[in-house]
Amino acid sequence: MPVSPENPFNHAARELIAAFRGVANDVPARQRRRPTQSLSPLLEALLVEHRIGRAAPEDAIRENWPAVAGPAIAHYSHAKTLDARGTLTVLYNQAVAGNELRFHQQAILTRIRTLPGCAHVKALAIRAG
Repeated sequence: MPVSPENPFNHAARELIAAFRGVANDVPARQRRRPTQSLSPLLEALLVEHRIGRAAPEDAIRENWPAVAGPAIAHYSHAKTLDARGTLTVLYNQAVAGNELRFHQQAILTRIRTLPGCAHVKALAIRAG
């Protein structure tokens, strides 16, 4: 911790003083004082990072999932997440739906890419769940 007017001693000196007095030194050795930041830029960065209050490609896919996958398959499956590499994870709860998803994978991908904001989807990861 740097020496400041309110705390004129460095960490080693504070440890010696605390040992001499027989009291515990409550300041960790590796603690660094950083300047106080405004909260609004930090919150905005978190909102952007976690896409809170913003339209996401997954939302468009979920809204149009029956049209993309077909109503029969959509009843037993749903789009879960889209990772940064463009892989959409699709979960199904019936083995037949999983087989149909794999069989129609390219057609489903083509339909997904026509949705707004979804042109970057490259692959489907089809999993039971």
